[in-house]
Amino acid sequence: MPFLFLLYIISYIDRINVGFAGLQMTGELGFSNSVFGFGSGIFFIGYVVLGIPGALLVEKWSARKAMTVTMIVWGCVASATGLIQTKPEFYSMRFVLGLAEAGFFPGIITYLTHWYTPRDRAKAVAMFMAAIPMSQVVASPISALLIKVNWMHLSGWRWLLILEGAPAVVCGVVSWFYLTDWPRQARWLPAEGREWLAGELEREGSLKAAAGKMSLWKALRSRDVWLLAAVYFGGTTGTYGLGLWMPKMLQKVGHLNAVATSWYTAIPALVAVPAMLICGWHSDRSGERRWHTAAPRFIGCIALLAVTAASVGLPSALVLFAIAFSGLVAAYPSLWAIPTSFLGAAAAAGSIGLINSVGNLGGFFGPYTIGWLSDLTGSYAGGLWAVAGALFLSGFIVLFVRSRQPQS
Repeated sequence: MPFLFLLYIISYIDRINVGFAGLQMTGELGFSNSVFGFGSGIFFIGYVVLGIPGALLVEKWSARKAMTVTMIVWGCVASATGLIQTKPEFYSMRFVLGLAEAGFFPGIITYLTHWYTPRDRAKAVAMFMAAIPMSQVVASPISALLIKVNWMHLSGWRWLLILEGAPAVVCGVVSWFYLTDWPRQARWLPAEGREWLAGELEREGSLKAAAGKMSLWKALRSRDVWLLAAVYFGGTTGTYGLGLWMPKMLQKVGHLNAVATSWYTAIPALVAVPAMLICGWHSDRSGERRWHTAAPRFIGCIALLAVTAASVGLPSALVLFAIAFSGLVAAYPSLWAIPTSFLGAAAAAGSIGLINSVGNLGGFFGPYTIGWLSDLTGSYAGGLWAVAGALFLSGFIVLFVRSRQPQS
């Protein structure tokens, strides 16, 4: 888990570091907010294409091999983004980066089902996905340092992108030697531990089969799978909308320079880490999933609406962004524990890929909507209202997902 946590931090930094780079890049390259929002969000159009194959590769082939190839390719693309000069190059590199990263997240969520029993999965997902806010915490000071440099006549934002892509390549190589696909192959566990865990997971599969395991194709047509995709869409609209635009919003509210903005951006993310872990732990303890997903989203919606008040200054904005970001990410552990509770292995892998792929279209909608509306109105308020609406719908829709055990 610590290694997977590290991998997701690296992955998430390579998605959102363009938000820090944008503090300099938009001015140097003459990009409008609409261009920046579209380029930031087009990552997720590419991301949609390979989500399902990525999850199935982990289930049917090998997590170790799939993660190695994925990370090396995306690391090279992420670094190359620091060399762009034009708008088409920006769009192209972000799209290709989305293709390269597409299999990582659904693959890891599937991989966790190889190692954690159902009663522990929300906690496991919480520990893994705590990398979302933690990546903001890590990226903020690193970006603050890199954005100041000017080596070899290249601006700081370029070095930020070039250097932050390198860890993915290194960790991709490490994954080949370090990851273990299944508990029975884990020589680092005692023999009795391997047998117990493998037996528990096999028993879970047998119970699902006895109850009538849902096939992959039936799962992909399932009403609840598509509802979960809509729920995830609302969450990613907010997560990436805030993740990519919060630096610019804080810079405008506080009249800050690029370095100070990078440091302040870490504060909301730091608050969100314990919120996510506590929500995942309580969801496993209670066995309840839907309200543990809905309630944080409603809270995040209210906080974002409050940010749009004209009187909000930097301290108030930081508090409200912290509440909103906590509400966004605290819902993820219970959300991702739902599909694996009623689907068989292949069906769960394919459905996770579908939910992730379709849901991540919100990663395009959020950043682009904020950028487009800010150019149209001269304010970020309209974009925040749109994101708040997506969060409300996310919390509302999950309440219609049927709460049940394995189904036929």
